[in-house]
Order: sequence, then structure tokens, then C-alpha cells
Amino acid sequence: MTAAGGAAPAPRLGYLTKTAYAVGATATALKLRAFSTFLVIFYNQVVGLPPQMVGSILAAALLFDAFLDPILGQISDNFRSRWGRRHPFMLAAALPYALCFFLVWNPPIGWSHEALGLYLMVLIFAVRFFDTFFEVPHQALAPELAKGYDERTNLMALRHFFLVIGGLGMTIMAYQVFLREQPDGTGGVLDRDGYFGYSLVGALIIFGTILVSVFGTAHRIPELAQAPTRRITLKGMVVEIVQTLNNRSFVAMVIASMFAAVAVGARNGLEIYFGLYFWELRQVELAGLATMSVVGGFIGVFLAPVVARLFGKKWGALALWVLGVAVHITPVSLRLLGLAPENGTPQLLWLLYGEEIINATLAAAVAILLASLIADIVEDAEVKTGRRSEGLLMSANALLRKAVSGGGILVATTVLAFVGFPEKAERGQVSAEALTNLGLAYIPMIVGFYAVAILAIVAYGIDRRKHDANLEALRARVGEQAAAEAGPGIGSGELPPTRGP
Repeated sequence: MTAAGGAAPAPRLGYLTKTAYAVGATATALKLRAFSTFLVIFYNQVVGLPPQMVGSILAAALLFDAFLDPILGQISDNFRSRWGRRHPFMLAAALPYALCFFLVWNPPIGWSHEALGLYLMVLIFAVRFFDTFFEVPHQALAPELAKGYDERTNLMALRHFFLVIGGLGMTIMAYQVFLREQPDGTGGVLDRDGYFGYSLVGALIIFGTILVSVFGTAHRIPELAQAPTRRITLKGMVVEIVQTLNNRSFVAMVIASMFAAVAVGARNGLEIYFGLYFWELRQVELAGLATMSVVGGFIGVFLAPVVARLFGKKWGALALWVLGVAVHITPVSLRLLGLAPENGTPQLLWLLYGEEIINATLAAAVAILLASLIADIVEDAEVKTGRRSEGLLMSANALLRKAVSGGGILVATTVLAFVGFPEKAERGQVSAEALTNLGLAYIPMIVGFYAVAILAIVAYGIDRRKHDANLEALRARVGEQAAAEAGPGIGSGELPPTRGP
């Protein structure tokens, strides 16, 4: 393995290795999309738990679990083993992660609300815990595998490709296969039986993609940074955490991630309610929307590197993000103004499909650019602290993102309770007042959270020139360390001292 410094040269990253790394994103994306799209409606409308109870459980579990992230990040940064710093944690997560995901969707029948609430809380916590065991080290691998400004964006684009496949691809499978709505009205997302096959296949995909990512990148372990040999006290660990996270660009990204996570959590939690009840779409049409998201996500994968080269990651992300928010709120705004096509018409479907594909394209490109911006903080922090802390930086950002994404779900369920959304509701039977209030609450909420996130990015201070300067400073530091270890004069152009006659 290389030394802890992050600038040491390594063999070129091959396409198969990039792909093996990126495949790991499928597991997290599948879980995230499953929870955000189906979990609330499953436990609320199918199992029968009150929406605020479900939201509170999810928020509490996510908040509690989120504080494990920086601890695991710091541990993995300083972990020494024959399999390196990251791979042992990733491998250990595979089986329990998959098993707990399966159990979430198969709760006991006949239990009380309180017992089912406890069951859900324990399993949500377990899924998040094992997701952390995999995802934090997996994200930390990216800055180690790809160090160049554009190479890193390309790797993040490939990772996002599998995020799309894992999240939206499995959602399409849910609508079209496992939770398919039959012509006679049976089946669908409100049919409990379909969730068994959905959860079983999802668990197998989580297990398989983690193994591919672990063993597909294992040959790079000798070239990855090695944890320093040292003993560190708890106080010393806390001091290092504070020093590493005291970075203006990192703080800007954390604030942006926090508010974006609330927006995304609320948006995803309400998405299926808008689809089924606000727009009165059939499930085949919901599957069509998910398909448009996949198409847009793929376009965004290719758009992000181009935008980064032309405008830089930061300003490119800002421009695309503002445009994406404007596009996203257009259909609901038109409906509230009385300008949208009527439900059930082809014109409405094309409006929704058009919004979905454009918004998914822009959202994918923004997500890739933001992930690459976060990765660029690694070298900036290393220049200032002398430590390579990918795990800590990635996990600390994930900590607040996870915590407030639970807040987003809580916001969504609170909105449902506020507008008096009925349990076990039938499509077309929800009052017009409740649906109008849902739209009126949604637009200012989503715009407000995204606006704060966008403004926070303005304070981010690492561009291409700064990143290249950081890499050059780290290379010079490695050279100085090598010269010092070689002895006086060696590598400095000076001759060693000679002995007199």
C-alpha cells in the first residue's frame, strides 16, 4: 500500500475497475428509492399505521443512525488490515444488510400499532446501520481511486449511472412486475402480497452488487492509501475530527446537503401520493414516469462531465439546479392556476413525462457535480491537516444528510396529516380541498429548502486551479518526505560530506 498521502501515483484506473466500483451504488440506491417511494404508503395505507407515526419512526431511526457515520468514517480512515482500510467493512455489511431489507417489507400480521412501530424502528435502524458499514467506506474509495479533477467527475458519473439503475430501475420493476395493478383493479402498491417478491429480489440485488464492488476493486488495495501506524486517544480523535471538518468548502457542502436532503425526503415521500391521488395516474403511467426518470438520469450522466469542463463543477451545478427546481414545480403550479390539462388526458401525461425527463436529466447532472465537489475537499483538507480523511469527510457530510432526510420524511407525513389525507384512500375519492392544500403546501416548501441549498454552494471555494494546486502541494510534500527518509543530501543535489585524509 502507499503511504497515507493522497498524491502518490497509481496505475491507471481501468474501465472494469471503475464499473466494479460504481456497481456498488446500486445497493444504496435501491434501498433509498424503496424507502422513499414505497415505505410510507406501505406502512400507512397497507399495514395501517398512522402517517405521523411512520414519519416519526423514520426520522428518529435515521437521526440516531446518522451519528454512527463519522465514527465509522474515522475508524475506517485509521483501520489497518491485509484488506486495507475500506474493504473489510464493505464485505461485512453484505449479508445482514440484505436480510434486514427483506424483513422490513414482511412485518408480522395481527400485531398492534405499537408492536409494529417497534418492529419498524428496529429494522430501519438495522438497515441504516449496515448501509453505513458499506456506503461510508464505499464513498471514501472514490477520492482514492480517482484523483484528477475531470477523472473524478467521470467516476462519479458512472457511479450515478448505477444509482439510476438501482433506484429507478427497481421502481419500474415494482410497478410492472411485483406490484403490478391488474385490469380488474386488484394488485398494485396497496396489495401486501406483492411486497414479498419485491423485497426478496431487492435483497438479492443488494447482496450481489456489494460483493461485485468489494471483489472487483480488491486488486487496487495495494495502491490505496494506508492508515498511519500510531495510537490515538479519544481526545485526539475528537481534535482531529474538528481540525478536518473546519473547512469552508466542507461547511458549505454540508449546509447544502442538509437542506437538499429535506427537500428530497419530502419530495420522494409525497411523490406517490401526487401520482395516485393528485394526478390520478394508473400504475402503468407511474411506471412510465419512472422510465422517464431513468432516461433523464442516463442523459444527466453524460451531461455532467461536459458542464464541468465548460463551466466548472460549482457554477455548472448552480445553473442546472436553479433550472431544475423551476421545471419541477411547473405542473403543480399550472394545476393550482387552473391551466393544467385535466386528469386522464394524454396532454396531462405528456406534460408530466416532459417535466420528469427534463428534471431527471438536470437532477442527475447536479448530483454528479455535487458528489465530485465533495470529493475534491479531500485533498484540500489533507493540505491543511496533513491527514488523508476520506472516510471522515464523506461520513460527516452523510451524517447531516441522513439526519435531515429523515426530517424530510417527517415533513411529508406532517403535510399529509395537516391536509387531512385519509388512510386507505381510493384514487379519485380524496376531496378537492385536501388535494389543493397539498399542492399549496408543496411548492413553497420545496422551493424554500432548495433555495437555501443553492445559496450555500456559492461559498464553496475549490475550482480546477485550486484542486490542481492542492495535488501539486501534496506531491511536493511526498517528495520532501522521501528525500528526508533517504538521508542528507540524497535527492537534493548535494554531495554527502566527505571524510578528511
